[in-house]
Amino acid sequence: MAAHVIADDAEALAVAEALAAEFTAGAAERDAQRRLPRAEVDRLSASGLLAVTVPAEHGGADVRAATLAEIFRLLGSADGSLAQIPQSHFVYVNVIRRQGTEEQRKFFFAELLAGRRFGNAQSEAGTRHVQDIRTRLEPRPDGSYLLTGVKHYCTGALFADWIPVLARAEDDNLHVAYVPGDAPGVTVVDDWDGMGQRTTASGTVRLDAVSVPADRVLPHHLTFQGPQLHGAVAQLLHAAIDAGIAGGALAQAAEFVRTRSRPWFESGTESAAEDPLLIQRFGELALQVRTAEALLKEAARTVDAARDHLTDDSAAEASIAVAAAKVRAAEAAVEVASALFEVAGTRSALDSLNLHRHWRDARTHSLHDPARWKVQHIGRYVLSGTRPPRHGLL
Repeated sequence: MAAHVIADDAEALAVAEALAAEFTAGAAERDAQRRLPRAEVDRLSASGLLAVTVPAEHGGADVRAATLAEIFRLLGSADGSLAQIPQSHFVYVNVIRRQGTEEQRKFFFAELLAGRRFGNAQSEAGTRHVQDIRTRLEPRPDGSYLLTGVKHYCTGALFADWIPVLARAEDDNLHVAYVPGDAPGVTVVDDWDGMGQRTTASGTVRLDAVSVPADRVLPHHLTFQGPQLHGAVAQLLHAAIDAGIAGGALAQAAEFVRTRSRPWFESGTESAAEDPLLIQRFGELALQVRTAEALLKEAARTVDAARDHLTDDSAAEASIAVAAAKVRAAEAAVEVASALFEVAGTRSALDSLNLHRHWRDARTHSLHDPARWKVQHIGRYVLSGTRPPRHGLL
């Protein structure tokens, strides 16, 4: 696959804005028909957006966190499913940046610049909790591994050239094995049936004694032994998707009220958009979206500052800022996407219009990890200065 190589942050944002406008047009239909966005994902690859965090010394744009967050917000405002697909891609690019050898970086960064995609095979169902990983990497005499396990919620795996698999090695430490999507023993099952984010293809990946060379395995557990931004960047992208969904829902609600809603007869106005009660409600909803977007920008700036001068304190500040942004963005996405029907009126509930996709996407995406625990960590940080834990979800 030939891919454009994006030069800098400004070009990355311009490309993302153009693609978001393009992806908006078919989003409702893709969701209604559950038509997987293969062509759209190919466009993402060809555009060069999926390689924008490749370091400059390897030929990439190495964009700032603020730029990456804005890319995801733009994509999220267009299609909450499509925006979710590359989230894990960038998370596992970061693993290579931090834990890869020079040879691994050289190989995988060249793959990314050529338009290759990472999926993910991280979560497992039926275990004690989300960090109870039972997939195993068994060593072989020649130094390679056999990889065995079953993964769920594997967003992006169906579209992936490489599937990063979170697994435990013989020492029980967590590693990431980068496995070709078409490797013998790998089965990707499109069995995702969530009410929202319907076209992410977040199904099951089965790994049946998959052979993995030693140079395709990275020691992920080392990521958390010092100050790190792994969790902050991952959660920043989740927050950006939520902020995008909120903004997209608000824009569609406003367009519907301007062009299709009838005024309530008691308002005495000629159009619904002139109804003072609707004007008030749109102002309230706009405040929620603006707050979410402002916290997202602040969180991204804090991540960028921490990346420039990484310490325990700067990493903690980044995690707390991102946690605040994620909590507020998730709340805004769910409420604004629900209020769309309140302000637009009865006709907006027609299934044929599929305006409910915004709420379904917001409600589904906001379940990735509980906001209540983020609030707990924020509270502890404010009261006692307790730094948030290094477990990758903050």
